[in-house]
Amino acid sequence: MDGASADDRMPPSPCLGICLMDPATRQYRGCLRTVDEIARWYDASPDEKRAILAALAERGAAGAKRDV
Repeated sequence: MDGASADDRMPPSPCLGICLMDPATRQYRGCLRTVDEIARWYDASPDEKRAILAALAERGAAGAKRDV
């Protein structure tokens, strides 16, 4: 084990390599992030990254509900 707690580890990037922005939502279609969230990701703390990931999960769930 490396000694780092789960809270200290950097969450993985949500990047899927699908860099097409949806003009209606201003979010990238693959990862659902905004340009601002992508720019902030590189300097974000683990907690900030987890907050971005939580927002993406909510967006994904909301989008799935719209598609039904």
